[in-house]
Amino acid sequence: TGGHTTEILRLLSCLSESYSPRHYVLADSDKMSEAKICSFEQKRAETFSKSQFTLDRIPRSREVRQSWISSVVTTLYSILYSLPLTYKRKPDLILCNGPGTCVPVCLSAFLLGLLRIKRTIIVYVESICRVETLSLSGKILYYFSDYFVVQWPDLKKKYPKSVYLGRIV
Repeated sequence: TGGHTTEILRLLSCLSESYSPRHYVLADSDKMSEAKICSFEQKRAETFSKSQFTLDRIPRSREVRQSWISSVVTTLYSILYSLPLTYKRKPDLILCNGPGTCVPVCLSAFLLGLLRIKRTIIVYVESICRVETLSLSGKILYYFSDYFVVQWPDLKKKYPKSVYLGRIV
């Protein structure tokens, strides 16, 4: 809701206008991010007049302190909810940075690629606050992402598939 949204919007602020339309996917219980995104997009529209975006909501895959067993069920539900959304949007690129909401969306896109419906490039950027270990989302998406970006050199040493670019947010 707070930190992840701020980080992803900092990354998006560096992208050219060719990255349009942008489709944001939020957890249905996330109340803060929508206002941040709309504010960001309003400022972006001042620079790029043809800027387009959408907001979609999916069920949250995992709440903070939710048990692991129930998390499997809620994540599967989120994946089933994400499949039609991902099919409808057919993104060329998914840029995500760690909230649990990104896992069902990325897995849905990965599945559409396996079925040869739509190949989507998945770029996962681990949060700046993950210095020594990966987040749970990172541990899952390390295996499904096309590019896995870390912001600390120690993580690059532990996860050789990752790309270390320094601190990018």
